Amino acid sequence: MKNDFQDFKEFIEGKKVAVVGIGISNIPLIHFLHKLGAKVTAFDKKDAEKLGQIGKEFKMKGIGLELGENYLDNLTGFDVVFKTPSMRIDNPALVKVKGEGAYITSEMEEFVKYCPAKIFGVTGSDGKTTTTTLIYNMLKSEGYKTWVGGNIGNPLFAKIEEMKKDDKVVLELSSFQLMTMKVHIDCALITNITPNHLDVHKDMEEYIEAKKNIFKVQKENDLLVLNRDNDITNSIVNEAGSKVMQFSIKEKIENGAYFENDKLFLKGKEVCRLEEIKLKGMHNVENLLGAFCVISEEVSVEIMREVATTFTGVEHRCEFVRELDGVKYYNDSIASSPTRTLAGLNAFEKPVILIAGGYDKKIPFEPLAKEGYTNIKALVLVGTTKEKIKEAFEKVIKDKGVQLPIVIADTFEDAVYKAKGLASEGDVVTLSPACASFDLFPNFEIRGNRFKEIVNEL
Repeated sequence: MKNDFQDFKEFIEGKKVAVVGIGISNIPLIHFLHKLGAKVTAFDKKDAEKLGQIGKEFKMKGIGLELGENYLDNLTGFDVVFKTPSMRIDNPALVKVKGEGAYITSEMEEFVKYCPAKIFGVTGSDGKTTTTTLIYNMLKSEGYKTWVGGNIGNPLFAKIEEMKKDDKVVLELSSFQLMTMKVHIDCALITNITPNHLDVHKDMEEYIEAKKNIFKVQKENDLLVLNRDNDITNSIVNEAGSKVMQFSIKEKIENGAYFENDKLFLKGKEVCRLEEIKLKGMHNVENLLGAFCVISEEVSVEIMREVATTFTGVEHRCEFVRELDGVKYYNDSIASSPTRTLAGLNAFEKPVILIAGGYDKKIPFEPLAKEGYTNIKALVLVGTTKEKIKEAFEKVIKDKGVQLPIVIADTFEDAVYKAKGLASEGDVVTLSPACASFDLFPNFEIRGNRFKEIVNEL
């Protein structure tokens, strides 16, 4: 039984509410809470100048502002606190206000709690956005009124009153969003779990537990979809309190989705052939198989096939940019972990010139070096992690007795120019950093767009 949103409206009216973080998802949330009659104060590390017009709008509406480096000092005396996803629940400011009796929550938790529609939640270390987008497109093509949100698309909580019981909602959910999630998701999919975000999570165990929250309150008629080929997700099967479906590119699964003889199957029925798929790489075959499973009761095989054979991908994911002097350039800026970069490398039929490096998420680079060196013709490194990656590759080069040119770039632009200088006709140059962007760029999209700009100016 879904919670009635009227209950939330009655609960929030007149309450003193703090919203921590004035970002993309929280701006509509702040306006919405104000509209519902809450006394809202918005908190952000940015100062008034950086906040710009949005800060002026809030002030005109009577929304309070706490800004600057010490913005959390006044997080006290509130009834409700909406935290930004990447803020840990053990942050001292949150612990203090919770001790005063405040209810701590987030935009996504409240949305899931009160959403009247069926929810399809997608998490995992790699492939979340592509899989979420595939599921959204398949449900929409089947004729459902479909909404997409979470880590992608538009913030949904402010639109909750427009949603109906028969609608479908697809959510991409990060480990940060799931860390405190204790709410019910009808259909959950975990694409895979590999080391990631260890700069925020205490350790790998905490990261895995955060991912598991996507299914922990599921009931027996709900659905959990897991990747059989990933050791961690496969080990979770017996923890489910719901129906479980699995997918694999290595073995046949009668009651799931699988890849066999260059064909993709769902419950023994052929959906499409590998050669018909526009998406590059076996990691995208996995994404398709996971999508087939999670919507198997809602979408016909014909619609699955139609989307699988026409979908060309999401921006910044092995995205073809241009061909210049016989060299093809690809933007895989989304690859912010070593496993994601490995998947991108495996999508190409030949060794590539790889541009890598960036912000340090405290993930080891040895697996990238050990498994990826045969797929790399030359390595161009830039950013905070360049020396760490170089060290990992130099060890493999020495151990294996192989040759692999490694070039260090001073700037992001210099990295692209150096890659161009190393490339000859027939080569592939790919930006697939294996790291987050935060040392040089606010996010991976801006990094990818800058790469495309430089490549198009070559």
